[in-house]
Amino acid sequence: MTTARRPPPAYDSAPDSGIHATSEVYQRISKTASDPAARIPKESFTIRPCSGQAWTVPAGHICRLTTPKGPQVGDLNIWNANNPRERMWAARTRQIHASHVSVGDRLWSNLPYLRPLVSITGDSLNGGQLHDVLGADGKRKPEVVFGTTQFGGRVHDLMGTRCDPYVNLLMGGETFDFHCHSNLTRSVVPYGLTELDVHDVLNVFQVTGLDEQGRYFMETSPAKPGEYFEFFAEVDVLCALSACPGGDLSEWGWDDKEGEMGATCRPLGVEVYQLADEKTILDGWKAPESPAYKGMHGMNMPKRDQDGYVGL
Repeated sequence: MTTARRPPPAYDSAPDSGIHATSEVYQRISKTASDPAARIPKESFTIRPCSGQAWTVPAGHICRLTTPKGPQVGDLNIWNANNPRERMWAARTRQIHASHVSVGDRLWSNLPYLRPLVSITGDSLNGGQLHDVLGADGKRKPEVVFGTTQFGGRVHDLMGTRCDPYVNLLMGGETFDFHCHSNLTRSVVPYGLTELDVHDVLNVFQVTGLDEQGRYFMETSPAKPGEYFEFFAEVDVLCALSACPGGDLSEWGWDDKEGEMGATCRPLGVEVYQLADEKTILDGWKAPESPAYKGMHGMNMPKRDQDGYVGL
């Protein structure tokens, strides 16, 4: 009898391929998380419950997201600060890495750019720093993670997206202006962006999964006060984060849950750092470039005659 073979990952790559942020450069960056003297604070602020804020992180800097008062999920958007048409692509990141991301994974941009905007270098819920979750051979050690709940949930979700007032009305709720989509929309207006620029998110500190019927579910955030999730900016990025009105998701629901959910809402923290010894730590690093595809997707440019007219 032949035993069925589990299908391999559709997008698989070697640990040293550059797809993963696991090289010595990223190990050096990650180690600075436990050494305050290795970082220079550049910006720090708190996002109030049920609100959002946008900020920029220069290339070569580190951004840390925190839960200063305990469990609270956040919806994160990221754009190229110099070209907002380039933005985080949740679906491709999910295919390249996993449905839930952590240290050593990267958040990739949309086509035609397709390069990492940021690389995840620290995560207190998944082993902490990069050298804590790598084996001696440089490969990820899957046992050193937050793990899987009894229902199959994992943390830091790329499967779902932000809550919004449209689906709230569709599901029978009332008009509410502080869903994550609205919070993100308000936060990016000062940067010249609009609602149309808000995109699918990374749900930080959020535990989710799929049930036996393939339906999306959410569990209570496991974050304690002072948990962190941090990333290294590969290019200049504009970030926006919403402190979800679902709070820690312990009271999530569509049936008269607004009061209960509100009681579970807490702030999120944002910290931006410059590396104190950039020359040493970033030795060998360079901003990633897009793949060198020069084709035209099977299309040909129209021919012109000697007078410059386009031939039909």
